[in-house]
Amino acid sequence: MKITGFRPIIITKEADNLISLFEELGFERKHKKTNIGETNVTSVAMKDESGFRVVVSEGNSIPQDITAIAINVDDFDEAYEFLTKKGFKDVNGGKVTDTGSSKATLMISPTGFAISLSQHIKN
Repeated sequence: MKITGFRPIIITKEADNLISLFEELGFERKHKKTNIGETNVTSVAMKDESGFRVVVSEGNSIPQDITAIAINVDDFDEAYEFLTKKGFKDVNGGKVTDTGSSKATLMISPTGFAISLSQHIKN
């Protein structure tokens, strides 16, 4: 398994407010994906002029904001198995979101550390 991307991700009910805050800090919207999964999540990737990146995702089913590490990998299944063996649980109960261009899920460690695991599928 090779890590192909690594950045913070903030999952919040108030994505527009947080996106505006990062824009005021000098970040620009670089990529927006909508209607992700069964809950129709919207995710916005942002980058500043120094190359720092952050992703802001809207999650309406969460009780409070969650800050996690977004890790992109070249082999989703291998990474999923690796994290599961380390005690991480899939918050979606094994229902991986597959959009055709990516596979993703949110994994939580026994202590509460969150990893948003994904693989971008290149055809």
